[in-house]
Amino acid sequence: MWPRIVTKPLLRILHEDPDFVVVDKESGMLSVPGRGPEKRDCVAERVRAMYPGSPEQPAVHRLDMDTSGLLVVARTREAHRNLSRQFQRRETKKAYVAILEGELRGASGTIELPFRLDIDNRPYQIYDPVHGKIGITYWQRIHVDAGRTRISFIPVTGRTHQLRVHAAHERGLGIPIVGDPLYGNGTGPAQLKLHARDLAFSHPSTGVPMSFRSEPPF
Repeated sequence: MWPRIVTKPLLRILHEDPDFVVVDKESGMLSVPGRGPEKRDCVAERVRAMYPGSPEQPAVHRLDMDTSGLLVVARTREAHRNLSRQFQRRETKKAYVAILEGELRGASGTIELPFRLDIDNRPYQIYDPVHGKIGITYWQRIHVDAGRTRISFIPVTGRTHQLRVHAAHERGLGIPIVGDPLYGNGTGPAQLKLHARDLAFSHPSTGVPMSFRSEPPF
Protein backbone atom coordinates (compact mmCIF):
# COMPACT_ATOMS: atom_id res chain seq x y z
CA MET A 1 0.00 0.00 0.00
CA TRP A 2 1.29 3.45 -0.87
CA PRO A 3 1.87 5.76 2.10
CA ARG A 4 -0.85 8.33 2.67
CA ILE A 5 0.28 11.83 1.77
CA VAL A 6 -1.12 14.54 4.04
CA THR A 7 -1.17 17.98 2.46
CA LYS A 8 -1.24 21.04 4.64
CA PRO A 9 -3.55 23.93 3.79
CA LEU A 10 -1.92 27.02 2.35
CA LEU A 11 -1.81 30.25 4.27
CA ARG A 12 -4.42 32.93 3.73
CA ILE A 13 -2.43 35.63 1.96
CA LEU A 14 -4.07 39.07 2.05
CA HIS A 15 -1.33 40.86 0.11
CA GLU A 16 1.48 39.56 -2.07
CA ASP A 17 4.48 41.72 -2.90
CA PRO A 18 8.02 40.97 -4.18
CA ASP A 19 9.35 42.26 -0.84
CA PHE A 20 6.84 40.78 1.61
CA VAL A 21 3.50 39.06 2.13
CA VAL A 22 0.77 39.86 4.63
CA VAL A 23 -0.72 36.73 6.19
CA ASP A 24 -4.01 36.30 8.03
CA LYS A 25 -2.91 33.73 10.62
CA GLU A 26 -5.34 31.24 12.10
CA SER A 27 -5.55 30.74 15.85
CA GLY A 28 -3.55 27.68 16.88
CA MET A 29 -0.73 28.15 14.36
CA LEU A 30 2.79 29.12 15.39
CA SER A 31 4.33 32.25 13.88
CA VAL A 32 7.86 30.78 13.95
CA PRO A 33 9.15 27.26 14.63
CA GLY A 34 9.03 25.99 18.20
CA ARG A 35 11.31 23.48 19.86
CA GLY A 36 11.16 19.97 18.44
CA PRO A 37 10.16 18.59 15.03
CA GLU A 38 6.47 18.49 15.97
CA LYS A 39 6.51 22.30 16.26
CA ARG A 40 8.25 22.97 12.96
CA ASP A 41 5.08 23.80 11.05
CA CYS A 42 4.42 27.54 11.29
CA VAL A 43 3.73 30.67 9.26
CA ALA A 44 7.43 31.31 8.58
CA GLU A 45 8.05 27.78 7.26
CA ARG A 46 4.96 27.83 5.05
CA VAL A 47 5.97 31.18 3.57
CA ARG A 48 9.42 29.78 2.77
CA ALA A 49 7.78 26.79 1.06
CA MET A 50 5.37 28.97 -0.90
CA TYR A 51 7.98 31.55 -1.92
CA PRO A 52 11.36 29.96 -2.69
CA GLY A 53 14.24 32.32 -2.07
CA SER A 54 12.72 33.85 1.06
CA PRO A 55 15.15 34.45 3.96
CA GLU A 56 15.88 31.54 6.27
CA GLN A 57 14.14 33.49 9.04
CA PRO A 58 11.50 35.57 7.24
CA ALA A 59 9.35 36.52 10.23
CA VAL A 60 9.47 40.22 11.07
CA HIS A 61 7.25 40.06 14.16
CA ARG A 62 5.16 37.41 15.91
CA LEU A 63 1.72 36.63 17.21
CA ASP A 64 1.10 34.18 20.04
CA MET A 65 0.12 30.75 18.74
CA ASP A 66 -3.48 31.22 19.91
CA THR A 67 -3.79 34.78 18.59
CA SER A 68 -5.20 35.12 15.08
CA GLY A 69 -4.78 37.91 12.57
CA LEU A 70 -2.31 39.93 10.56
CA LEU A 71 1.38 39.17 10.16
CA VAL A 72 3.85 40.68 7.69
CA VAL A 73 6.56 38.26 6.55
CA ALA A 74 9.59 39.34 4.52
CA ARG A 75 10.57 37.79 1.19
CA THR A 76 14.01 39.41 0.96
CA ARG A 77 16.79 40.13 3.46
CA GLU A 78 16.62 43.84 2.68
CA ALA A 79 12.88 43.94 3.36
CA HIS A 80 13.41 41.97 6.58
CA ARG A 81 15.96 44.52 7.83
CA ASN A 82 13.76 47.48 6.92
CA LEU A 83 10.54 46.09 8.39
CA SER A 84 12.27 44.86 11.55
CA ARG A 85 13.67 48.35 12.06
CA GLN A 86 10.16 49.85 11.72
CA PHE A 87 8.85 47.53 14.43
CA GLN A 88 11.82 48.22 16.72
CA ARG A 89 11.36 51.97 16.34
CA ARG A 90 7.58 51.70 16.90
CA GLU A 91 6.89 53.21 13.49
CA THR A 92 4.25 50.59 12.73
CA LYS A 93 0.62 50.75 13.85
CA LYS A 94 -1.29 47.76 15.22
CA ALA A 95 -4.78 47.27 16.60
CA TYR A 96 -6.42 44.16 18.05
CA VAL A 97 -9.95 43.09 18.87
CA ALA A 98 -10.72 40.80 21.81
CA ILE A 99 -13.65 39.51 23.81
CA LEU A 100 -13.32 39.70 27.59
CA GLU A 101 -14.77 37.18 30.01
CA GLY A 102 -16.92 39.78 31.75
CA GLU A 103 -18.42 43.26 31.64
CA LEU A 104 -16.02 46.17 31.48
CA ARG A 105 -17.49 49.38 32.87
CA GLY A 106 -15.05 51.99 31.61
CA ALA A 107 -15.19 53.36 28.08
CA SER A 108 -11.46 53.76 27.35
CA GLY A 109 -8.11 54.11 29.02
CA THR A 110 -4.41 53.32 29.15
CA ILE A 111 -2.72 50.41 30.91
CA GLU A 112 0.90 50.75 32.03
CA LEU A 113 2.00 47.56 33.72
CA PRO A 114 5.53 46.20 34.29
CA PHE A 115 5.90 42.44 33.90
CA ARG A 116 8.44 39.76 33.07
CA LEU A 117 8.80 36.08 32.31
CA ASP A 118 8.21 33.68 35.20
CA ILE A 119 11.38 31.63 34.74
CA ASP A 120 9.93 28.77 36.78
CA ASN A 121 6.71 28.64 34.78
CA ARG A 122 7.48 29.46 31.14
CA PRO A 123 5.95 31.09 29.11
CA TYR A 124 3.82 32.65 31.87
CA GLN A 125 4.40 36.37 32.45
CA ILE A 126 4.11 37.92 35.91
CA TYR A 127 3.68 41.42 37.31
CA ASP A 128 6.96 42.73 38.69
CA PRO A 129 7.25 46.45 39.55
CA VAL A 130 10.98 46.06 40.33
CA HIS A 131 12.46 43.89 37.60
CA GLY A 132 9.67 43.93 35.02
CA LYS A 133 9.70 45.97 31.83
CA ILE A 134 6.83 48.35 31.26
CA GLY A 135 4.09 47.45 28.81
CA ILE A 136 1.75 50.17 27.53
CA THR A 137 -1.65 49.54 25.93
CA TYR A 138 -4.49 51.84 24.91
CA TRP A 139 -7.95 50.28 25.05
CA GLN A 140 -11.49 51.19 24.05
CA ARG A 141 -14.68 49.32 24.83
CA ILE A 142 -16.71 48.48 21.73
CA HIS A 143 -19.82 46.96 23.32
CA VAL A 144 -21.07 44.56 25.97
CA ASP A 145 -23.19 41.57 25.00
CA ALA A 146 -24.40 38.63 27.11
CA GLY A 147 -22.04 39.48 29.95
CA ARG A 148 -18.94 39.73 27.76
CA THR A 149 -17.11 42.80 26.45
CA ARG A 150 -15.79 43.34 22.94
CA ILE A 151 -12.78 45.61 23.15
CA SER A 152 -10.16 47.24 20.94
CA PHE A 153 -6.51 47.18 22.03
CA ILE A 154 -3.75 49.40 20.62
CA PRO A 155 -0.38 48.29 22.01
CA VAL A 156 2.34 50.93 22.26
CA THR A 157 4.97 48.41 23.30
CA GLY A 158 5.24 44.86 21.97
CA ARG A 159 5.92 42.68 24.98
CA THR A 160 5.26 38.92 25.07
CA HIS A 161 1.63 38.22 26.12
CA GLN A 162 1.17 41.96 26.72
CA LEU A 163 -2.53 42.21 25.86
CA ARG A 164 -3.36 38.97 27.65
CA VAL A 165 -1.60 40.09 30.84
CA HIS A 166 -3.02 43.61 30.68
CA ALA A 167 -6.53 42.23 30.30
CA ALA A 168 -6.35 39.60 33.04
CA HIS A 169 -4.26 41.22 35.78
CA GLU A 170 -6.05 43.04 38.59
CA ARG A 171 -3.83 46.09 37.99
CA GLY A 172 -4.93 46.08 34.35
CA LEU A 173 -8.55 45.44 33.36
CA GLY A 174 -8.99 42.53 35.74
CA ILE A 175 -10.94 40.50 33.15
CA PRO A 176 -9.19 37.77 31.11
CA ILE A 177 -9.70 37.32 27.39
CA VAL A 178 -12.15 34.55 26.50
CA GLY A 179 -10.41 31.23 25.89
CA ASP A 180 -7.03 32.23 27.35
CA PRO A 181 -5.45 29.00 28.64
CA LEU A 182 -2.71 30.80 30.62
CA TYR A 183 -4.39 33.80 32.20
CA GLY A 184 -8.06 32.87 31.94
CA ASN A 185 -10.43 29.93 31.61
CA GLY A 186 -9.35 28.42 28.30
CA THR A 187 -9.12 24.63 28.27
CA GLY A 188 -7.33 24.00 24.97
CA PRO A 189 -5.64 25.47 21.92
CA ALA A 190 -7.26 27.83 19.41
CA GLN A 191 -9.89 29.10 21.87
CA LEU A 192 -8.42 32.55 22.50
CA LYS A 193 -10.62 35.42 21.29
CA LEU A 194 -7.82 37.82 20.39
CA HIS A 195 -7.34 38.98 16.80
CA ALA A 196 -4.76 41.27 15.19
CA ARG A 197 -7.20 43.29 13.08
CA ASP A 198 -5.17 46.26 11.78
CA LEU A 199 -1.57 46.57 10.65
CA ALA A 200 0.13 49.57 9.04
CA PHE A 201 3.73 50.19 8.02
CA SER A 202 5.80 51.78 5.25
CA HIS A 203 6.69 49.77 2.15
CA PRO A 204 10.28 48.63 2.69
CA SER A 205 11.40 49.65 -0.82
CA THR A 206 9.24 52.64 -1.75
CA GLY A 207 8.29 54.09 1.63
CA VAL A 208 4.63 54.25 0.58
CA PRO A 209 2.23 53.84 3.56
CA MET A 210 0.60 50.41 3.62
CA SER A 211 -2.40 49.45 5.76
CA PHE A 212 -4.32 46.20 6.10
CA ARG A 213 -7.41 45.03 7.98
CA SER A 214 -8.71 41.56 8.82
CA GLU A 215 -12.05 41.36 10.60
CA PRO A 216 -12.07 38.93 13.53
CA PRO A 217 -13.66 35.50 13.03
CA PHE A 218 -15.64 35.89 16.26
